[in-house]
Amino acid sequence: MGHRILLLILLAVVLLLPADAWAQGCAMCKAVVQSGESGGRIFGGEQAIGKGLNSGILYLMAVPYLLLFLLLRKKIVAFFKEFAGAQG
Repeated sequence: MGHRILLLILLAVVLLLPADAWAQGCAMCKAVVQSGESGGRIFGGEQAIGKGLNSGILYLMAVPYLLLFLLLRKKIVAFFKEFAGAQG
């Protein structure tokens, strides 16, 4: 029961962090955004391209891991149960 409480606390901390703290983009994407900001107006108005780009990268990175976890959760749980029960 203690592990579930710890997991819920960790999940709450991650969800309460601001998006800028964990939605970091790659160096190449950052360079593209910084070079594009010098143009001023984009798509007819001021746009925060970097924030949207970082959020997009975060979603693209998280989806495969989530799908793999959902597809392989029984094997993952069985592995950890076997690992916990191993002696040595």
